[in-house]
Amino acid sequence: MTPSTARPVLTAYGRALRSQFTGPMLRLSILPFLLSLVLWGLLLYFGYEPFRDYVATLFASYNGYGASSTFLGFSGMGVLKAIIVPLLSMLVLLPLMIVTSMIFMGVAGMPPIVRHVSARQYPKLEMKRGGSFMGSVMINLTGYLVFVPLWLLSLPLYAFAPLAVLAQVLLWGWLTSRVMAYDALADHASAQEMATIVRAHRRPLMLIGMVSGAAGALPGLAWVGGAIVSVLLFPILAALSVWLFTMVFIFTGLWYQYYCLQALEELRAQASPAQPLPA
Repeated sequence: MTPSTARPVLTAYGRALRSQFTGPMLRLSILPFLLSLVLWGLLLYFGYEPFRDYVATLFASYNGYGASSTFLGFSGMGVLKAIIVPLLSMLVLLPLMIVTSMIFMGVAGMPPIVRHVSARQYPKLEMKRGGSFMGSVMINLTGYLVFVPLWLLSLPLYAFAPLAVLAQVLLWGWLTSRVMAYDALADHASAQEMATIVRAHRRPLMLIGMVSGAAGALPGLAWVGGAIVSVLLFPILAALSVWLFTMVFIFTGLWYQYYCLQALEELRAQASPAQPLPA
């Protein structure tokens, strides 16, 4: 990426960082967090043990215990043999926590972010409303349908932390650039402007998603890094992960919003040069 293309990304980053810690944005984290917390509190209270038993049965039916014992013993992590099923259950649940946090963030968080950034930095930018609520739903749904299976397929990579980080960063980069770029432009850009910006700024949008993905991968790596503690303190760590996801999504939403509206303003300036006033 050249300095000329990196500068808008860094400018949007700085603006997002300043906005992240303003009162409205800090208060914004409360509702998505509470919604996710209530939902996952109920699901884990009533469903975690049956789900863990199901994973154990499935694991045993495919000789998972024998294969995992051999692998863990070979890699020097034999202590994890006793908790492999609870740990695997948690890692399967993690992408679902991400999905629900992101959905709640999109519904309850993105509209205030759009209003905040628009009023703060782009009050005169015309709204052409090229996106729609149903369009956002479809973008989110198709993104999750790809993201969740790929996340599950990447679970074995947690045995090799660098590969796990790389996989999570790439997955997050793709998902967030797809979902949040649409939401960031939906109110202000026309459909044609949205397509033009997404096509012309594909690499910067992906870069923003990948940097955010590095932060989004931390909870899962922390769970694996402290595997025994993670199993014992799963409800607390789950709540903390939901909160971390919410904060990451708010910052990512701000970052995309600032970057996309700046790109839209520049696109319109290039397309509509100043016309001389009539005599």
